[in-house]
Amino acid sequence: MTNWLDYLPTLLQGVEITLTITGAGLLLGLVIALILTWILERRVPVLAQLTEGYLLLLTGTPLLVQIFLVYYGPAQFDWVKNSWAWTYLREPMFCAILALGMNAGAYTCRLFKGALEAVPKGETLACQALGMNGWQTLSVKLRHAARRVIPAYSNEVVLVLKGSSLASTISIMEIMGLAQRLNGQTYDTLAVFGMAGAIYLVLNGLLTFLFRLLERRALEFQTQG
Repeated sequence: MTNWLDYLPTLLQGVEITLTITGAGLLLGLVIALILTWILERRVPVLAQLTEGYLLLLTGTPLLVQIFLVYYGPAQFDWVKNSWAWTYLREPMFCAILALGMNAGAYTCRLFKGALEAVPKGETLACQALGMNGWQTLSVKLRHAARRVIPAYSNEVVLVLKGSSLASTISIMEIMGLAQRLNGQTYDTLAVFGMAGAIYLVLNGLLTFLFRLLERRALEFQTQG
């Protein structure tokens, strides 16, 4: 019987790609979430309604469907294939990051909006009295909402990391992609996917630990402030 550890070196080769997809997707999602949160907070006409539709669409459909639509969808249109955008949209890595980022942005926006609604209205009035603009007011409120956001956002980070495994469906050789290839070569399904699951478990454990430290520091900072 093959030792499970024999598969570890091969699977570890996919960790860098997994972390790259996760990190880039989270960064894109954070940018999207901040923009959408600002639109909802400011109640920008038309854009606020479009944002609500975006959130409904992205949180109401499976991530796998979104990845397929982003990767396979543009190829159905000749004008897209003849444009500059095709240089990026034909790349599986770009499409995986884009889909993860759009999905994470929607869920993160929901987290931010919920945390902001829990901030006392007096904070907003104080910012307005000081002459702060919309972005400055949002920044202040987000800092006050950090204690509520960090625990929930850590769960979102873990979900994005696990969601990155779906990138294997569009031929990206991250952890799960390599596991599928190994399984096709060895048919040692239990060992291969068991080891892949163990790697994800370790990565998620490390992320959770780091966010617990961050949450503790944020609480100490808030107490000192």
